[in-house]
Amino acid sequence: MAKGAGVSATAGAPAGAEAANAARARAEALQALTFGAVVRRSRGRLPLIGASALVGSLSMLALPLAMAQAVDAIVAGRGAGVPVAVAAGLILLGVACDLVDAFAGTACAADAAAWLRTGLVRRVLGAPHRADRFDSGDLVARVSAGAADAAHAGPSAVALIAGLVPPLGSLVLLAWLDWPLAVAFLAGLALVGMVLRLFAKETAAAALDYQVVQGRMAARLSEALAGGRTIAAAGTKGAETRRILRDLPALAEHGRATWRALSAAGARAAIAGPLAMIGVLVTAGFMLSLGRISAGELLAAGQYAMIGAGLGSLTGVVAGAARARAAVARLAEVHELAPMAFGGRELPGSGSETRGLNGRSVKAGRLEFREVAVAGDAGPLLDGVSFVVPGGAVAAVVGASGSGKSVLAQVAARLRDPEGGVVLLDGVPLPELSREALRRAVGHASERPALAGETLADAMGPGRSRVEVEASARALGAHAFAVRLPEGYDTELAVVPMSGGEAQRIGLARSWPAERVLVLDDATGSLDAVSEQLIEDALAERGRTRLVVTHHVAAAARADLVVWLEVGTVRGVGAHAALWTDPDYRAVFAS
Repeated sequence: MAKGAGVSATAGAPAGAEAANAARARAEALQALTFGAVVRRSRGRLPLIGASALVGSLSMLALPLAMAQAVDAIVAGRGAGVPVAVAAGLILLGVACDLVDAFAGTACAADAAAWLRTGLVRRVLGAPHRADRFDSGDLVARVSAGAADAAHAGPSAVALIAGLVPPLGSLVLLAWLDWPLAVAFLAGLALVGMVLRLFAKETAAAALDYQVVQGRMAARLSEALAGGRTIAAAGTKGAETRRILRDLPALAEHGRATWRALSAAGARAAIAGPLAMIGVLVTAGFMLSLGRISAGELLAAGQYAMIGAGLGSLTGVVAGAARARAAVARLAEVHELAPMAFGGRELPGSGSETRGLNGRSVKAGRLEFREVAVAGDAGPLLDGVSFVVPGGAVAAVVGASGSGKSVLAQVAARLRDPEGGVVLLDGVPLPELSREALRRAVGHASERPALAGETLADAMGPGRSRVEVEASARALGAHAFAVRLPEGYDTELAVVPMSGGEAQRIGLARSWPAERVLVLDDATGSLDAVSEQLIEDALAERGRTRLVVTHHVAAAARADLVVWLEVGTVRGVGAHAALWTDPDYRAVFAS
């Protein structure tokens, strides 16, 4: 077969702000998603959270001194108005800091959650074939609940650091009161630290296990919802319910493990905290008997022991940080899905023609596969596939089930990239094209199109004008169906009753504007023969290159050439009549 030649366009690149945005997006895509990365994302509000936490902790540490001054003033028979007023002011300051911390922490988590969800959705939609290794329900659980937990990484990190201020501050102030008090407190503080460390380890393990099981259950529920009619028809609702909820006992056990860790920490705290406080109080009483501290300072020493050894707030902070760290670890697995990268090139020529190396006008849409290889879990899906479809020609892709037809269609439309080889459109490798140039030139329609959008018009032509949508619908015979609906093209997609054939028409309408190549993966298989022929005629009028995956002998016979696949390799390329002489080729349509 003679090969039409194409010329490469001069590489272009977005300029100015677009270039900066593209570079920033690429840089973010290369960064690993870690606990620290989520914390850095929240850095805009973290200073406010840290400042409010610090001021709140300092006011809490200052309160016992104010109370000590009030007690000493009362014991000495002096007026205690000023110390009491200072104590009241410190209490109000602490309440204000708590309010600021709550507001800023919520806003910070909401911003981080939106950032995480946006990045994860872009990765999932930007590399759909790689996302197949995750169940859809599990992905939804990670992007929704998982992102919400992970978004608290920044506030929880600040809270952990701020949580060190009360015990350390108590230690310093006890040493300032009298150094034996600090020694007694330090012994109890070591016990508190051991309790927190053990609690953090147990909580992190339980939180991760809980999220994993929750994702598995969500995946099963998603599968069941997608096959609800099949389950109802088979009468297996009870069995399916049991399958979905099979891990419920395990989920409950992991939840109980979290509560056991919390209760165990509480039990240990019930020993460690009072021991630390008793040690300080005994020492303080001894110091008071020697006249080294006053009665007010005895009260302050007890308050500092209670503040420094208290675990009530710290256990909540540690638990939140553990959940955030576990969620980030699960989200990082999705974040590793590198989205498809695009170049900045445009296709040579415009409209339906381009220029060959000899300067003559040639038909646009020349599609060339060069040693294309696609890897699969159990072996290669495509291996060394090479062929050329001249511009404006119709190529039928045939083969037995599992031969790689749909994978080839995905590669041709650049819905996935091959691990080896390259696909060229009019001489330009597909990865070098800009996103806009590629999607303007190449359209894809499948046997079971996934329809999305608010209305029927959105599903038919996302981002296109109503005039363009109606033109596509008229060409493909979908206009009559649309105008019969209560709101016409503005009917909500969720309530549009449609058969498999009508869904395929909508999918075809969506790909109709493609200027050079249409990749049709059995996209008319649910239509009757008359409708299929009408659509075939409409497609032929546009003169675009068509790569048609089919199992119908009539479609192969109408094509200009046939690409015959067998177990991921090209068994033959040529006219249908020539290939028909091979009994193995005829057997493809008999199966």
